[in-house]
Amino acid sequence: RDIVDVLDHVLAGERVVRFGKKEDAETTGARIITTLPFFAYLKIAEGCSNRCSYCAIPAIRGPYRSVPMVLEEAHWLAEHHVTELVVIAQDTTRYGCDLYGKCRLPELLRELCHIDGIRWVRVLYSYPERITEELLDVMAEEPHMVPYLDMPIQHCDGAILRRMNRPGNEAYLRNLIAHIRERVPDVTLRTTIITGFPGETKEQFNRLGDFLHDMEFDRMGCFAYSEEEGTAA
Repeated sequence: RDIVDVLDHVLAGERVVRFGKKEDAETTGARIITTLPFFAYLKIAEGCSNRCSYCAIPAIRGPYRSVPMVLEEAHWLAEHHVTELVVIAQDTTRYGCDLYGKCRLPELLRELCHIDGIRWVRVLYSYPERITEELLDVMAEEPHMVPYLDMPIQHCDGAILRRMNRPGNEAYLRNLIAHIRERVPDVTLRTTIITGFPGETKEQFNRLGDFLHDMEFDRMGCFAYSEEEGTAA
């Protein structure tokens, strides 16, 4: 509720590193729900440490920082009649690595699924290399988990992915997608693709098209490469 005041200070030249609010019973955990009243985004981390060569987010937002005590906010949202939580971060599957020394997204999702009043838990921005058996177990076993994976692969060609500073290759992605569909048969898969990345050949572009035809993603966002100032790409 103080965002205008904060912005005024920033525009006046102050650098706000951390902005605190009064910690009392009326304000702790409070937030304005700007979505439709039945669902809300639950941000579980800030920043990103993946350093993809085309992306300026680490330079803008800093390294990945998991948000502790996110369950408190989730309970508050449930008490205010939110029935669907949409779990977001630049890389949700990295959650907890900086706090606990291991990725804790599966444990977090199970906790969220057991909050009274929450009927659906949806997770976005799951990086392929960190989609674990534990995460698929949660999706297959928890009735409140929406069988939906938003998995931004960006490309399938191994050489392009290496230049993007991303792991994996076409064979890895084909095996992963087949395994996900085997473990969670009714899953809906969404992905994101970048075309025209520096150095991409016609052959690599066509290989990507064939791959997408074979994979039959349910939803896809496709973007032409755009230069971001200060990035390696």
